[in-house]
Amino acid sequence: MNQGIKVDSEIFNSRLQEIATAVHNATQDCQGDAIALLALLRKLEYLHREIRDNAFQNSLPNNRQALYGLLKDIESEGGWPYIERMKLQRFLVNLIADSDEGNTENGLVSDRPSS
Repeated sequence: MNQGIKVDSEIFNSRLQEIATAVHNATQDCQGDAIALLALLRKLEYLHREIRDNAFQNSLPNNRQALYGLLKDIESEGGWPYIERMKLQRFLVNLIADSDEGNTENGLVSDRPSS
């Protein structure tokens, strides 16, 4: 395992902060534009997968002591990084709400029971 960059170094933390700031700025620039935000999410997911499948897997420990250190860090620092995909039902809630508003404005009554 390559220990060339220490996670707690100022340079590494500064780089991480720059990345976080760039993502936040891109999010603000795309505010209200679902297509652009979706493109941003796709890029982040792609980068996550690329880092995981290439750099991370290539740097995995090859002895028990190093593996123990990695697992201890994963446990103490918040677990395994994961990018969750939005569930289709949560995505459709906005569509259903919008449809209900349109029906109410047009004088139509929804045949769905209210929840």
